[in-house]
Amino acid sequence: MAESLPLEMLTYILSFLPLSDQKEASLVSRAWYRAAQNALRETNVRYNIPVSSASLLAIKSLGLRGISCISLTNLDGSPTSHLVLQSVAYHLGPHLQSLCLGGGSPTEASFVALILGCPALRTLDLSGCNSLFTSGTLLAQPEMAQRVRQALSGLRELKLACLRNLSDLSFNQLSSCVPSLERLSLAYCHLNFELSPAQGSINPQDDSPFQLSFHNLLRFVKERAGKLRALDLSGTGLPPEALHSLGQVAGLQLQELSLHSCRDLSTEAVATLCRQQPGLTSLDLSGCSELTDGALLAVSRGLQHLQHLSLGKLQRLTDAGCTALGGLRELQSLDMAECCLVSGRELAQALGSVSGAPPPLTSLRLAYCSSLKDASVLSLIPALGPSLRVLDLSSCMALSNRTLQAICTYHTHLSVLRLAWCKELRDWGLLGLEESSEKPALCPQLCPELEYQASGPEDASPKPQSSSLLILQALQELDLTACSKLTDASLAKVLQFPQLRQLSLSLLPALTDMGLVAVARGCPSLEHLVLSHCSHISDEGWAQAAGSWPRLQHLNLSSCSQLTEQTLDTIRQACKQIRVLDVAMCPGINVTAVRHFQAQLPQVTCVQSRFVGGADLTLTL
Repeated sequence: MAESLPLEMLTYILSFLPLSDQKEASLVSRAWYRAAQNALRETNVRYNIPVSSASLLAIKSLGLRGISCISLTNLDGSPTSHLVLQSVAYHLGPHLQSLCLGGGSPTEASFVALILGCPALRTLDLSGCNSLFTSGTLLAQPEMAQRVRQALSGLRELKLACLRNLSDLSFNQLSSCVPSLERLSLAYCHLNFELSPAQGSINPQDDSPFQLSFHNLLRFVKERAGKLRALDLSGTGLPPEALHSLGQVAGLQLQELSLHSCRDLSTEAVATLCRQQPGLTSLDLSGCSELTDGALLAVSRGLQHLQHLSLGKLQRLTDAGCTALGGLRELQSLDMAECCLVSGRELAQALGSVSGAPPPLTSLRLAYCSSLKDASVLSLIPALGPSLRVLDLSSCMALSNRTLQAICTYHTHLSVLRLAWCKELRDWGLLGLEESSEKPALCPQLCPELEYQASGPEDASPKPQSSSLLILQALQELDLTACSKLTDASLAKVLQFPQLRQLSLSLLPALTDMGLVAVARGCPSLEHLVLSHCSHISDEGWAQAAGSWPRLQHLNLSSCSQLTEQTLDTIRQACKQIRVLDVAMCPGINVTAVRHFQAQLPQVTCVQSRFVGGADLTLTL
């Protein structure tokens, strides 16, 4: 029946599937192939193309399908790279909207030729392309600059992060060619912030060929204030007075601002910014270590429409500052990772005490908040609202089964759950059973029943008293790294998630072959799997499990001491889509077997094989 559906309707149906499922659907028939390609094109999937002669046919094929978003890797100044860029310009250029050359080293001539062939570009990423800016002559010729300006007339986003050779002169030459620019990233570029000419700064009217000055950037912002909406100055060392000058530019109405790791910023500077730019919807202050609770209070008062807030690594932030979060009624994502003084008590009150619906939070990251305890998290979980999809509580080591069961009760639509290093989690918590002082003693007798018998009317196992992890059927990523008290008893029972794409079970000493096989059968869609330091997993277990994971792309088996080259053969035969493999410090696998594996699967881009074959680390170190 599906074959008789119009192409547009089939495309619409397939658009609801995850990317990997769309790729599988494209193998059904020609009609499904065309519909899947249309669905992929509509979702702006980025295609990573390695620069080699073998990619030329793929580029031509992508051009026939109208692909609009690509990233080129391994780009250099070789004739092969020049040929690939010519092919991209010819086959993809007319409809290419997003182009990433991040970290590449193209020649100036080949870069200009590529840009002239891409008149529809909306996003250009030149992060780390230092070779383009070394000479300072990029687009120095007026005639060429005019042609590039016409080609980039519709460009909206320009990323120039991590460019050590970027200067005022080269920045001005490039920026003059993008008249419609709305988003600019200069993250981790070296900016000169000398504000007084008496101190030896460059005159604001001069274009320095040697350094990128804040004076020059400020002049650019003033000229483009009416269009500029997003600015990323992370890692530039932005001082308070520079932020003040930036915020008060007439006509500037920023919506997104990233100041990650600008460690000199003060609370007063952030407060001033919030008064100057009240229209901000996204603000990243992670790693601005001098900020205190006052900064969060200023954000709450001044940025009423804020939707995304990052406050990671603010070591001076306390529960008192969290009380201000109740005023951000449109907040969708909150990152407070590594705020070690935040216990969660005031955060729960701020999100739950305000009348009306809670903020529409979809993402909450509290990883490495070592002060979090069960009591505060148990009051926080119900206050988060039903829209939560991402929850990260990694390394909150005091959390126990009660927290996990609360999560499973209130947030059944989670797609990402990270509980790495929550060492107090036990089998009972995952299974949704009520724990008592007597039950741990019963565990040896209970485990076999939980592992190898399906639940049913005759099941003698204790009845669940609360929700188990199994209820989170929308999960796509789960991290249980170093939850060392978990065993096959619970993992085999609850890890049954058809949509799960990423799973980490590393550092689980009780995970055995039987648990691995059960997980493989319950999670057949895995693409990323981490099983490092699982010493009880053997070749026999992999022989049974690998067949259930045909979509596996990234696999980490480092320090799995029982594995041998037989496992490599199993992976080679069963996991045809594998791209990245880590077998470092596996004493049963030798270098010869790794090389043979790579020769048999040329699509594998990375194999980590440090200290394989039982290398003596004491001699190496």
